[in-house]
Amino acid sequence: MTDQTVTIAEEDDSVPAGPGIEIKNLYKIFGPDPKRWIGEVKKGMSKEELNRKHGHVLGLTDISLSMPPGKITVIMGLSGSGKSTLIRHVNGLIAPTAGEIICDDADVCQMTEQELRHFRRARTAMVFQKFALLPHRTVLENTCYGLDIQGVPRAKSEPEARRWIDRVGLRGFEDNYPSQLSGGMQQRVGLARALTTDADILLMDEAFSALDPLIRLDMQAVLLELQEELQKTIVFITHDLDEALRLGDRIAILRDGRLEQVGTGQQIVQNPANDYVTAFVREVNRGRVLQAATVARPLPESNLPDMKLSGKLVLEEAARRMISAGASEALVVGARNNPRGVLNVSDVLAAMVQPTETTSSQPKGG
Repeated sequence: MTDQTVTIAEEDDSVPAGPGIEIKNLYKIFGPDPKRWIGEVKKGMSKEELNRKHGHVLGLTDISLSMPPGKITVIMGLSGSGKSTLIRHVNGLIAPTAGEIICDDADVCQMTEQELRHFRRARTAMVFQKFALLPHRTVLENTCYGLDIQGVPRAKSEPEARRWIDRVGLRGFEDNYPSQLSGGMQQRVGLARALTTDADILLMDEAFSALDPLIRLDMQAVLLELQEELQKTIVFITHDLDEALRLGDRIAILRDGRLEQVGTGQQIVQNPANDYVTAFVREVNRGRVLQAATVARPLPESNLPDMKLSGKLVLEEAARRMISAGASEALVVGARNNPRGVLNVSDVLAAMVQPTETTSSQPKGG
């Protein structure tokens, strides 16, 4: 790839729905007296030193992260990176040692008990890794649960629950119990339960990690299909980079409670911020992840290519089409068929090749 190659931003006709989330300078220290040591941590005390000298555990360090409204923000990292701790701050299940979480101009960290209860019940919904279905309730009753908590009468909640049961592909299973369902079906119930409350914010903590690979792919497709219509503000936790790249409008990579990089999947694969992120993306099939718009050159003043390709086409398919057509260049077009850049087949092939640089910092649990 040459230095002329640039990233061409794709057009987006979607209208953001619901609130965004702004996390500002968030710290979390676990222990009997976390406030006592927050000053030392802000001055640079390490996680190891804090634990060794003072018996406290540093969970999150100075996290600042914007989660756009109506988009999927994926927070990924290995075990112990702090991703589940972070998502539990969003709905106040965990209180920070310092920092802010702003939603609709309100700081979740400063909400009263009553305000926080309302925020959890009406504004957010959560989908768990282990499904968290009530075994003594049927599919329909589990799906109604969030509205039951809100005090909505069954005459109103059941039609809404049935609608979402149908949307996630479980029509006919309304009277079954969780023990009668497969893992994938149980997670569909969990998703239907979250959607039935019509919450603005959907929190998904390793929601698909317990599923078999094919069922996991199916659930990812279901989520993307629903999100295209609903445009919820979704925070999705995963340790799987392929899942993050498939689902995330933005991806935040955590390591030991610190943010390593935040960006689109294209940005992270194409321009990893450091050796740690480079090691994460090393095994990614770039041809199936990077898109035409990512490696397109700026538009020339004249002589535009006749062949057109969508900017969202992955490079593997773009290369196949260009080679089949005998074309060395193609015009990259955006959502409204507007010219966005020019794709050169040699740039495509170069971008698909994994960089050969070695790295001394391999991702490890932590």
